[in-house]
Formats: sequence, C-alpha cells, structure tokens
Amino acid sequence: MDAMRKLDRPALEAMLAGLRPKLHRYCARMAGSVIDGEDIVQETMLKALQAVDAHAAVERPEQWLFRIAHNAAQDHLRRRNRERLRITEADMTTIEDLSSSADARLATATGLRSFMQLSLAQRSAVILVDVLGLSLHETCEVSGATLAATKATLHRGRAQLRLLASEPEQAVVPRLDPDDERRLRRYVDLFNARDFDAVRALIAEDIQLEVVNRTRLRGKAQASTYFGNYDRVSDWALSLGFVEDRPAILIRDPQAPESGVRGFMLVEWLEEQVIQIRDFRYAPYCVVDADIRFIDG
Repeated sequence: MDAMRKLDRPALEAMLAGLRPKLHRYCARMAGSVIDGEDIVQETMLKALQAVDAHAAVERPEQWLFRIAHNAAQDHLRRRNRERLRITEADMTTIEDLSSSADARLATATGLRSFMQLSLAQRSAVILVDVLGLSLHETCEVSGATLAATKATLHRGRAQLRLLASEPEQAVVPRLDPDDERRLRRYVDLFNARDFDAVRALIAEDIQLEVVNRTRLRGKAQASTYFGNYDRVSDWALSLGFVEDRPAILIRDPQAPESGVRGFMLVEWLEEQVIQIRDFRYAPYCVVDADIRFIDG
C-alpha cells in the first residue's frame, strides 16, 4: 500500500498517462459508450489535477483516481438522466470473497450495451472486480460501499450478466441521413485525395478541434496545423461508418489492412460547414470496446 503522500503535478500526469486506458475501460463500461467514457476520463483527470494543485494528500493514488472516475461517471449518468440509482443494501456477508474466473472471462467479453442493463452499482462492482481485477476491499474504497453491500451487488451483477449472455442480442442496423452521408462522403473523399485546401474550405472560422489524448485547437488557423500533420504521413485511409450508432469517419492503416480500425473521427456540421472535429487517432484504447460498423460503398 502507498503511504499518505502529496503528489505533485508531474508525478500525477505521468500516472494518468499510464492509467488512462484502464480508466477509460472502467468509464466506458459505466457509461455504455467509448465516446462518453472518454469525456468522463477527461473530467476525472481535470478533477485530479485540481486536487493536486490544491495540495491534497493522497493515500493509494490508483484507488483515489478510480474513486474520482467513479463519482464522475455517476454525475455524468445523472446529468443524462439515463437511470436513477436505487440500491437496497442487504446483509450478505456469507457470499464468498472470490472472483470466479468464468465470471471474469464473461465480464471481459461482454459488450457495453449489456453492461447498461445492469444497475449502476452492479455495473461498477462487476467492472472493478471482474474486468479490472481489483479486490473487494479496493472496490469498496472506490465505490464507498460497505463490504457486505459490495459482495451482494457483485453477486447480483454477475447473475444478471450470465442471464444476458444466454439471450440473443438484438442488433439494430443504424441508418445514415442522406444529407449527413453526402457531407461526410465529400469530406472523406477530399481527405483521402489529400486535397487539404478543399478540406480547409469546409471548416468554420471558429472550428473547435480535439485530437483526443493529444491537444485541442480552436479556429481555422490552428486547425490548419492538424491537416498538415495528416498530409505528412501515409499510414491512414478514411472510410464511412458508425461508432456506437453515431455517424463516424473510420481510420485504417492501408499498409496493414489486417489490423482493422485504428481510430475514428466525429465531425459536427452546421449546414455545410464543419464546426467541430474529435479525432480519436491517438486514443486506441477507445477502439477496443467500441461498436464499429462500416458503410458499404
């Protein structure tokens, strides 16, 4: 166990860089979305940095970070009004303090949509124990629940996941609005042709651009450097698709087609101008659990 100590900003930033994929895996499963999960991770990082700047003393930094992520995920879900938290705590101290390897394999392989069918408390317990490998005592530190409640919640969550795994998943095929498809295809075609002057002509003067896990840019002048970076490399090719039923631009490496999707972009439009871009090229951890579909043609 780490002793109570003060983290400085460089030490915390280094820790966050190493833990970011693990934090995202937790947050994405809590939110049922790799995109929303990234938003929660960013909120977690901001709150942690603010705490360190305020000279907070931290015991067990990793559990502390997951506690912040846990609270941020709850706040995020409340804001979205997806579900209300109703936890009935029961005395189940006789449940074995063991993580079943079969339960762990099932939880790791389960899709994000199935996790969203668990209660918030069940979701958190199963992810922390069976996906991320925390002990029950560490899970209690993250969630703030008692050991008895954590055992009970984990037991119910595992049972519900086993039930969901036995049922066929209903796949709904998303559809792309014709205007969205026209705009996105033009953007992708110009990008693939490396006609970046034409691409720049599509973006708004006050565009907001985020290269996730790297940088944020504002305005057309700053965004021009982003397109220049793509122009200097050849390890990408774009195509249309969906990420979690949202229209997206998928990034693949034409030199390694067997590697599949390596990232994606989300592009927001106002009429015929691009007003926002989120590029997940440098956030490969977001691709791991994402529901990705290609659009033919």
